Amino acid sequence: MSEAIDSRRRTVTLESGGPAMNPVLAAGDGGVQNYMINFGPQHPAAHGVLRLVMELDGEIIERCDPHIGLLHRGTEKLIEYKTYLQALPYMDRLDYCSPMSMEHSYVLAIEKLLGVDVPVRGQVLRVLWAEIMRVSNHIMNTGAHAMDVGALTPILWLFAERERLYDFSERVSGARMHAAYFRPGGVHQDMPAGLADDIRAWAAAFPKLLDEVMALVGENRIFKQRNVDVGVISAKDAIAWGFTGPCLRASGIPWDLRKSQPYEIYADLDFEVPIGRNGDCYDRFVVRVEEMRQSLRLIEQCLDRLEHLQGEPVASLDRKVTPPLRGEMKRSMEALIHHFKLYTEGFKVPAGEVYVATESPKGEFGIYLVADGTNKPYRCHVRATGMSHLQAMDFLLRGHMLADAPAVLGSLDVVFGEVDR
Repeated sequence: MSEAIDSRRRTVTLESGGPAMNPVLAAGDGGVQNYMINFGPQHPAAHGVLRLVMELDGEIIERCDPHIGLLHRGTEKLIEYKTYLQALPYMDRLDYCSPMSMEHSYVLAIEKLLGVDVPVRGQVLRVLWAEIMRVSNHIMNTGAHAMDVGALTPILWLFAERERLYDFSERVSGARMHAAYFRPGGVHQDMPAGLADDIRAWAAAFPKLLDEVMALVGENRIFKQRNVDVGVISAKDAIAWGFTGPCLRASGIPWDLRKSQPYEIYADLDFEVPIGRNGDCYDRFVVRVEEMRQSLRLIEQCLDRLEHLQGEPVASLDRKVTPPLRGEMKRSMEALIHHFKLYTEGFKVPAGEVYVATESPKGEFGIYLVADGTNKPYRCHVRATGMSHLQAMDFLLRGHMLADAPAVLGSLDVVFGEVDR
């Protein structure tokens, strides 16, 4: 289709099925100055249902306005009508690239209100799976980021490893993605026999693949041209925009909640926090690769600790919060009653409010929880990591070429399950 702007001016032709363009005419010069185009939500590099309304001067981005909400499901409102345990699976649907990490903040918030202690073996299992989720998330992001700028091979190699992590998740929880494995008081169940050995074997072999990926793209001339000095944000600006996680650390700020505000057993574990220097797309990519290496160190330490905690409980023994073991439930009427009451009425949480944040793979994922003494949350607000990063798209993209938009967006690691909620 074509639209004639004026008989004295040039005709702008829109290809059917292409991006919708709205030419903005320059006053007095008789030509077309800027274009307004839609980047997404169908664009494969939009990383979900994101619509970027861009104002272009030729191929130079002068303004970028993110339009979100296309995946809004009313999660926070729905949680108010569920018991605390029934609301847990909503967490898996937020950042679905690292579902157990979303559960982590939620159960910690409930435990803080209840005053429930988690057994050491339960804490070790939580940290183990939180770090496996971090590797799974970064596999997704680094592979997709490389693909967005033209490198297809890394995502094919990395996704084979991600599939193995899904298999591990299925073996421990019964579900590949939406695990609902972290529970108030601990975790749902212990790991099956042989899984720890399989995870250890995978963790020992995975660094070789990371080395091969970095050899392929890390010093690749084209990859560096597409990412170095693109989407630069200084440490001061990153703090001002509310950046957290790898996006903040790539700008040189050594802020990691696992170190600065330790939770679970992180204070007893040995690991480093990778820091970038330039705050560009390349540094954000490299920081995530190095974080995977550090997660492997943490996984090894957790597996070692699990060997010394054989037979220990994985969840609180407070039967008002955690259900009895299935074998006990089959033998004891009291245990059966507790089980029935927990899964029908749930447990009551004392009135109060709490904010708990964990270092999710994308950054600080927080849960603000208000309890009114009943068995359902009065209010649950999610502090999404990607919202702060996405709001800086206009700041990061101004003056860059249109082709730089996928690189910048890919480096921010945004998932719209948590942004739109």
